[in-house]
Amino acid sequence: MNSLRFLLFPVAWLYGWIIRFRHWLFDVGILKTHAFPMPVIGVGNLCLGGTGKTPFVEYLIRHFANEHRLAVLSRGYGRKSKGFLYANQFSSHEDIGDEPMQYLRKFEGKIKVAVDEDRVEGVRSLMDDDPQLELVLLDDAFQHRYIKPGLSILLTDIHKLYMEDYLLPTGSLRDVVAQAKRADIILVTKTNKVLSPITRRRVKGVLKPSAHQSLYFSYLDYGEPISFPEKTDVSVFKKARIIIMFSGIANSYPYQEYLRDLCTELIVLDYPDHHKYNRKELQHIRRVYEDTFGLNKIIVTTEKDAMRLVKSEYLSELNELPLFYVPVQMKLHGLDETNLINQLTKYVKSNRRNS
Repeated sequence: MNSLRFLLFPVAWLYGWIIRFRHWLFDVGILKTHAFPMPVIGVGNLCLGGTGKTPFVEYLIRHFANEHRLAVLSRGYGRKSKGFLYANQFSSHEDIGDEPMQYLRKFEGKIKVAVDEDRVEGVRSLMDDDPQLELVLLDDAFQHRYIKPGLSILLTDIHKLYMEDYLLPTGSLRDVVAQAKRADIILVTKTNKVLSPITRRRVKGVLKPSAHQSLYFSYLDYGEPISFPEKTDVSVFKKARIIIMFSGIANSYPYQEYLRDLCTELIVLDYPDHHKYNRKELQHIRRVYEDTFGLNKIIVTTEKDAMRLVKSEYLSELNELPLFYVPVQMKLHGLDETNLINQLTKYVKSNRRNS
C-alpha cells in the first residue's frame, strides 16, 4: 500500500466493522432475508465495479432467453426515477440506468427488463405481473441481502482478485472478503484468451474456493464496431491509425488494450463510472478530435457509454464525426462453459415455479 492508503486504513477498518455488523444482523435473523419459489440467479461482486457483470448477465440472457420466460431486475444505478419500473422502447438511461438500457436495446422482445431499488418488491412485482415467468436474473445484487438468490454468482477481475484487494477507501472492496463464502459460483473474468494451467492453479490458490463452490474462468471477446449517431462505414474504423477513446466505466484497461492493438496512437479521455456527459464535455471531445494531427482518426467509446448518449440532447455535438462503440461478449474457457451451463440448467430445471 502507498502512504495515502496507509493513512486511510483506520477508515477502512471502521467501515469493515460496520459491514460485518450488518451481515451479522442478517446471519442471526434480526434482518430478514427473503427467498422465492422460482429460479432466481444473483450476479455481483465484492468491489465497486468493473468485473464484467454486464457482459456476464448478457451471457446468461443469450443462453436462457430462447428456452425460458426470463426477466432481468436491476437497481438502475444513477436513474432519476424511483420504485418499480419496466423498461420499454421509450425509456432512457435517466429512467432506468445504463445497464438496463443496454439489456433492453440488445434483447428487446425476448426478455423483460425492470428496475427497483427494493429487489424483494421487484421480484414480487415481476411474479405478480407474469404468472408464467420462469427465471429472474438479479443484476449487481451480491450485497442486497434482503433477497436470497437460489444461485449466487460472484465475479472477480483476474487483475484485481478480491483476496488481493482492500476495503474502501484503502482499496476498492465494498464488502468483506469473508462474504465470498455465500457464492455458489466464482467466476474469474478478463483473463487472456489463452489461459495456462499455471495461471488457473495460481488463482485457485489465491481465492481458495470452498468445497461447495465452482470456479470458472472467462475472457472478453470484441465484436464488429457500430457507428452512431450517424452511419459511418466500418472500413473507417478498420483503417484508423489514431483512436480517441472516451469512457465512463469502472475499469477500461481491457478496452484500452484492445484498441491499442488496432492503432498507432491511442488518446484516452477517462471519466467517472456511470458518467453523464454534458454539452461542454462532448464539445471538448470534439475539440480533441479536431486538434489531433493526422489522417485516419476516429472516436471510440464503450457500449455502456453509448447507452447514456444515444438519447442525450447533447449528442449532436458529435454529429458528422466518426464515432463508434465496440460490443463485447463474455466467453468461458473450454470445459468451463459446458460445466457452467450444465450447472445453471440443472438449477433452473429443478427449481421450476409452481404457478
